[in-house]
Amino acid sequence: MVISLKKQSTFLYRFVRFTCKPLLILLFRPKIIGREYIPTSGNAVIAGNHKHALDPLLVDISTNRIVRTLAKKELHDGIFGFAFRGVGSIPVDLHSKENKEALAAAVEVLREGNVINVSPEAKRNYTDELLLPFKYGAVSMAKKTGAPIIPYAITGDYKCCAGNLTIRFGEPIYVGDRDLYDANKELYHTILELMISITDKSILDAKHITTFEEWSKKHE
Repeated sequence: MVISLKKQSTFLYRFVRFTCKPLLILLFRPKIIGREYIPTSGNAVIAGNHKHALDPLLVDISTNRIVRTLAKKELHDGIFGFAFRGVGSIPVDLHSKENKEALAAAVEVLREGNVINVSPEAKRNYTDELLLPFKYGAVSMAKKTGAPIIPYAITGDYKCCAGNLTIRFGEPIYVGDRDLYDANKELYHTILELMISITDKSILDAKHITTFEEWSKKHE
């Protein structure tokens, strides 16, 4: 069972965000668009693409809310595992077909009125694909809790003074009583559109864009 934020001290999380925010801004000068879509209260699932290890920090500095991030289990078991546990991240076993414990933990956090950050791609994208196929965790936890999904896209480089790092949040998506396939399809194409809107054309031309339906057929 995940430790409740009502019981857990948030000191380490706030300290990390407080110290990292000026560093991220100074080094990468990120452009944050649409942060107003992140609700100031109540639960929400923040979901987007995953390109770099610092992506969760970029999400964290985009809101004043405390965000619980789903992170691979190896990080929790490693030498810095105490830090990941301390900031309240939720371990996910990427080698497992199902992550019932991680999903249950995320649902518990959402039912307490808090915010979850998850990458439906489930891993960093090192390929020529603009967006990898989506797993169903984000839409599943949103449906179970009635939480809105706040989609986001990250493009650009985590390079000193590159000045092209951008994160753009989109309008909330509500799963409601819809089939998870349809909800995940909407989430995928929404994030895809957000990525296209903030990605340089020269980079887009070098990428391959696969639709949700095409990914689904490949994994049948």
